[in-house]
Amino acid sequence: MASGKLDGFTPASQLTLMRYLQGLHEAEPPSSPNLQARYHTGRLPNGRHAGSKPRLMLMGQKRSGKSSISSVVFHKMPPSETLYLETTTAIQSRSLHSFMDFQVAELPGHLDYFNPEFDQASIFGDIGALIWVIDAQDEYLDAINQLNSTIIYLSTTYPAINIEIFVHKVDGLSEDYKNDTFRDIIQRVQDELSDAGYENPPVSFYQTSIYNHTIFEAISKVIQKLIPQLPALESLLNSLCSSCRIEKAFLFDIPSKIYVATDTSPTDTSSYEVCSDYIDVIVDLEEIYGWDRSVENGYPMEERDETGNGDSESLVTMEKKGHNYLYLKEINRYLALICLMGEDSPAEKKVLIDYNVGVFQEAIEKIFPRNDR
Repeated sequence: MASGKLDGFTPASQLTLMRYLQGLHEAEPPSSPNLQARYHTGRLPNGRHAGSKPRLMLMGQKRSGKSSISSVVFHKMPPSETLYLETTTAIQSRSLHSFMDFQVAELPGHLDYFNPEFDQASIFGDIGALIWVIDAQDEYLDAINQLNSTIIYLSTTYPAINIEIFVHKVDGLSEDYKNDTFRDIIQRVQDELSDAGYENPPVSFYQTSIYNHTIFEAISKVIQKLIPQLPALESLLNSLCSSCRIEKAFLFDIPSKIYVATDTSPTDTSSYEVCSDYIDVIVDLEEIYGWDRSVENGYPMEERDETGNGDSESLVTMEKKGHNYLYLKEINRYLALICLMGEDSPAEKKVLIDYNVGVFQEAIEKIFPRNDR
């Protein structure tokens, strides 16, 4: 690759990036409902307003684990401390500063949101994804009934909302019982929806626990569905992997350990766990040895905090883990690229990799420009 050019990218990747450079963010979505927008159209796929932030809504019965998920993933609370969280009694909504700011709301389990006293439009109108949490260690038949009622309501009123089902607290179950419970919940949900006339409903299922990486991986996949730029990010990561013989590449949101994109090669849990743990190490080191820079490149600190696009300290590491090399490059204040490479990508090629990653960084700044924020 060459800086300022796209020579190292495949033709498809060149087209993807050039469409961004030509201002595709101002384009309209395809006119035909049968065509899907593959590139950023300047609006979130499930928002009513062009400037809407990605918004998640956590729902489920009382004590199912909604507050614990929010606290562990987005507020870095140790899982052991979630035992002392109080029951949520009112609708809560928090805005989170990240690579692209998004909102996380939590709806208490005891509320009847179908009651006419509630304004359903204000609750569900701007939601990109609804995460329904089911406690796998508790009786879940009532939870499934409420879930199906909610799916039917949203399918007719707000069909653009993604329905994500977290079968939660599976860490306390044996492997066989965990899988049996997961299959049983999927079957019951699908059967009841089918009986109601909803064949192949657009819902996704995940097994999660706050005591391991499963909750972060599930949230990552949910967030990715709300990123209009995802096809371009995947294409750029594919080109980078091909050019540098990288086995797997992740683009991580540093504060939350959510990966916002990865290349299209199969993702295994162990690869994600290694990269996620490495992020923890880097964040700890940054807190010890990092420093605040009041003004940088003409942008005040408060503006860089808001956009996440200010220049960060350029951190590059390449460490050997077993038979693999682990490469990390900080893209900006919030994003970090982590790559796994095999024996055919030795440290001697680090200069070439650094150069290609530098071009990749320039492309990311084009995809997430300051003025889009």
